[in-house]
Amino acid sequence: MIDYRYLKAFLLTASYSSFSRAALELKIAQSAVSRQIKLLEETLGTELIVRSSKKVLLTTQGKELYLAVKNFDHQAENIFKSSKSGPLRIGALHGLLEDWLTPLLPAYFKKYERPMHIEVGPISKLRQGIEAGEFDCIFSTDNIQSELLTSLKIFDETNVLISKEEINLKQLTDYRWITYVEVDHIHKLCKGPHNKIISVNSLTSIVNLVRSGVGIAVVPDHVLKKNERLFVTKLPQLKKSEVFMTTLNTQHLPLHLQELLELINLEEKKFGDN
Repeated sequence: MIDYRYLKAFLLTASYSSFSRAALELKIAQSAVSRQIKLLEETLGTELIVRSSKKVLLTTQGKELYLAVKNFDHQAENIFKSSKSGPLRIGALHGLLEDWLTPLLPAYFKKYERPMHIEVGPISKLRQGIEAGEFDCIFSTDNIQSELLTSLKIFDETNVLISKEEINLKQLTDYRWITYVEVDHIHKLCKGPHNKIISVNSLTSIVNLVRSGVGIAVVPDHVLKKNERLFVTKLPQLKKSEVFMTTLNTQHLPLHLQELLELINLEEKKFGDN
């Protein structure tokens, strides 16, 4: 069995054909380098280097091991280089991508050149994806705290009722409802069934349908434009939703996620100041 602790000493000695240069790079004594290689040879049961006072020569097996270790060292270095410049893989709920994350991206790409891959899906798919290593982070309304994952709250999501014309809040069942899912926030405002419902899996389309006078809807306030020509009614009876950024539960947040989080915090602060 290979004792991997001593491979670096062997790799550097073979690369430079010099114990002294390997010792200089490892910042240890030359005798320590020689000792480490000797221990490596003992664990392998074969000689890797032919020692002389003038030259360092590799045996046949030493040459083969050197090429294998050198290739591994190069591949490992490329892995960590690619993590610094590789794509940022994001999963997000459809509504968050459309109306919150997408407007942040121009500011991100003004500052960073990193490629990005974004995928939308339901919370179950996003969670499965990040656990499988398919995403670097996901954005959803689930606060996931486990041995594998951790969630950081990004902002509160306030839901409002929108309509093209002023409506009677006590008679919501008189209007057609446009919902995001079959059981929507608007159901919490009324008791009993309602059969005039359009379910649309797009918040942008929901707002457009309300603008056209097709019906009424409850949506997060961040999906609305500043000068929106709609009647917007606050709903204090509805509990605020929370939006979270979920990542693997590592001790230190990777640099590419730190960059994204810093930008999000900056943009959210600007939004709060306005």
